Amino acid sequence: MTPHRTLVIVAHPDLAASRITAQLTDAVRDLDGVTIRDLPSAYPDRRVDAGREQKLLREHDTIVLQFPWHWYSVPGVLKEWMDQVLTYGFAYGAGGDALHGKRLQLVTSTGGPESSYTAEGHNRFTMTELLRPLEATAHLCGLNMAEPLVLHSARQVSAEELAAHAARYRELLSPVAATVGS
Repeated sequence: MTPHRTLVIVAHPDLAASRITAQLTDAVRDLDGVTIRDLPSAYPDRRVDAGREQKLLREHDTIVLQFPWHWYSVPGVLKEWMDQVLTYGFAYGAGGDALHGKRLQLVTSTGGPESSYTAEGHNRFTMTELLRPLEATAHLCGLNMAEPLVLHSARQVSAEELAAHAARYRELLSPVAATVGS
């Protein structure tokens, strides 16, 4: 049996200056079967090598999109990657079944508290509602979308809370947990 492989696509505009995304990345970096792709470092000019990225996607069973929540969406670097890599004939459309049956895991953080992501809250919508475009993308590409892992109030989270969240993330991507959901 082939070991489960997980591709973590990190899309933080400045990972070196990040507190949350950097710690989450470090938490899973040494896990067996995990490959980390820091998009801004790999493509500082945003000219994505779609063939290379598509090869990586084919080689992995779980795809993790790890990013800070920016303006009710993904950071621009992740949107560029999606536009250039998830193409017709590869990810969807005629012959576009390369991702069918793979698992998609979203890992994101927000600046606001969870209470602001309700119909009555500051942002007027739940995270489930706001993540619908990514859910639709997963559906179009034949990916099985896992329950998103969201850390709210990222700016105010204590070191202990962040460590606990990083431990949950690590457990989520551990080889045993990954094969159970397959």
